[in-house]
Amino acid sequence: MAVTITRLKQRRDFLQAARKGHKAVERGVVMQVLPHAHTAQNTTQDANIRVGFTVSKKVGNAVQRNRAKRRLRAAAEMVIPSQVNGDADIVLIGRVHTLTRPFTALVADVSRALKKAGG
Repeated sequence: MAVTITRLKQRRDFLQAARKGHKAVERGVVMQVLPHAHTAQNTTQDANIRVGFTVSKKVGNAVQRNRAKRRLRAAAEMVIPSQVNGDADIVLIGRVHTLTRPFTALVADVSRALKKAGG
């Protein structure tokens, strides 16, 4: 089964994941996962995963927020393709500890959050 990962970009998709999705909190990341059922239109067995990243101004200035998003993006690229089985929207929310956490611990946080949220 091939995994196709695209980006969430529209606000309504982020809000839908927040309202209807499962939430998991770890020290370095908050994750919201909204699984989707396979539709009749999706005749291939490819998993369509959409991932979005957000970091609030509480974390820091624009440079710090962008650094946190880059770290989350790299951690997600390592974890998500191997652990997600079906179609899902996944939102990763950066926290203050996203900046200072060692990268291996951040990857472990993303992995644990994905298991907790049912990804």
